[in-house]
Formats: sequence, structure tokens, C-alpha cells
Amino acid sequence: MTVLIDPPAWAAHGRLFSHLASDTSLEELHEVARRAGLPPQAFEGDHYDVPQERYADAVAAGAVPVPAGELARRLRDSGLRFRKRRGERPLGRRPNGLEWIPDEHVVEVVASALEPPSSAGAAVILVTTADLLLLVRNTSRQGWAAPGGKRDPGETVRQTAVRELREEVGLSLDPDHLVPVGYQRILFPSQAAAPPPWDQTNHLAVFGAPLPAPEPLRPDPTEIAEAEWLSWTEAERRAGGQVFWPLLARWRDRPQGP
Repeated sequence: MTVLIDPPAWAAHGRLFSHLASDTSLEELHEVARRAGLPPQAFEGDHYDVPQERYADAVAAGAVPVPAGELARRLRDSGLRFRKRRGERPLGRRPNGLEWIPDEHVVEVVASALEPPSSAGAAVILVTTADLLLLVRNTSRQGWAAPGGKRDPGETVRQTAVRELREEVGLSLDPDHLVPVGYQRILFPSQAAAPPPWDQTNHLAVFGAPLPAPEPLRPDPTEIAEAEWLSWTEAERRAGGQVFWPLLARWRDRPQGP
């Protein structure tokens, strides 16, 4: 197992940065970063950004200096590479993170103001001015989550979101009023391992939709066991351990307008 660091040659914010990455284990990477005193916000999904003045600390903590090209190649070959677009923020990665998918998979959670490049489904986060969040408990799987489901043929991901919301709890929204919060990327180790109707790479979009007040809910009796407007404290108690929770927390903590 090796944690690698390349030379401080990447310019940003008036400073030079190195990349700190592991070719084997994110747990090993986090441990070296902790020993080097790097803050959690320096983590970018598959590496840490290390300012030039902390380079020696990272080496002293166990990082092995390598050329930038070697670090990039070994990270790519490790399978730990976290793909993201400009402006996106990795929030987490969890093997077999969705308990309702029985097959081996990995879930990556990405904060983004962009819709994902493709999507198998959508979820909607609803928050009222009373600081309440709508969560549902599905009859076919355990736990609480935001309303959502798989995309039908010919639908846009926004159309999926509003249709699922209407079908699951009887609420209607304008798809143009949905705000992208991020997405979950669901990866299977090979196309042969992806169970129908999944592809090897799938995206589950998450939107936010603020409402002025909580509206009456009409849960579908076949699909939804329970649907409730919850305080954020209660919502976190019920769903805070779920892989998608960082996206809900990001929506909760978003800057508010005047």
C-alpha cells in the first residue's frame, strides 16, 4: 500500500499545490492526510490538494514523492479515480451504499449545480419556510429518503422528478422550478454485473424545491408506507446514516437570499 505525492506544481489561489493520493486505499490516504494535518475540505474525492508549505509534512507522514505522471497513472489503475466536472464537489464514496441493490456496486455522491450527464432516476428534496423536509418510506425497501424513482422512456430527469413526486405523495411541481443539488453515481464493476435495468454507470439526480409552507400529502398506498414533513433534526435521525445524506445537508445549508 502506498500513498503518493507529486511535486508542488499546480497553481491555484496564488499558491502552488501537490496532489496526495493512494494507489490502494482511501482509508490509508485519509490516515496519512490526518497525520500531515490536512483539513477534510482538502479532500477531492480521490486525492488531497496539498499546499506547497505542507509538502514536507506529507512526506514526513509517509507519502512517497513521485512524478505527476506516475501519480496520475497509478491512481487511474487503482480504480479509486473519482470523476467530476468543473465546479463539482465530491461528497463521498461507499461500496454497496444502496441496500436495495443486492448486486456489488459503488455509490459516489457528488454536489453539483449541473444535471448529471445521464440518469436512471431522480429524487426531489422539499423544504418549507418552517424548516421542514419531506421524506418517505417505501414499501419495497428499508429506510427513509426523498421521493423519487426511475426514469420512464422519453422523460427528462426533471419530468421524472415531478412525476414521481405526484405519484408517491400527490404533490405537483413545475419542473422548471427544480434546483440541481447534485447526484449519486452508481457504478457496477462490469457491464455483465449490472442487473437490469441498470447500466454499468448510472446517475440518480437530486433536486431541491423550496415551498412556502408544507402541503397536505396523499401517499400512494401501494408504493409508500409512510410520508411525513419532518424537522431537520428528526430527518437526520432517520436518514443521516444513508449515503445520500450529504446532499440533503448541502441543500439545508445552502446560502439563503435576502
